[in-house]
Amino acid sequence: MAKLKITLKKSLIGRGEKQILTAHSLGLRKINDVTLQPDNAQTQGKIKRIIHLIDVQEEN
Repeated sequence: MAKLKITLKKSLIGRGEKQILTAHSLGLRKINDVTLQPDNAQTQGKIKRIIHLIDVQEEN
């Protein structure tokens, strides 16, 4: 199964509570934190909510 490498590129300060909680659920707390997540519908929904804060790359 494909994995997604997700990097937090912008600060969570001043963001809405749902965006902060979504980032935390992906394991992102500080700028430049990186996490590997499975490429599934749940992860895609989380990415859609905070796409303006993160960078997403596909890992093999």
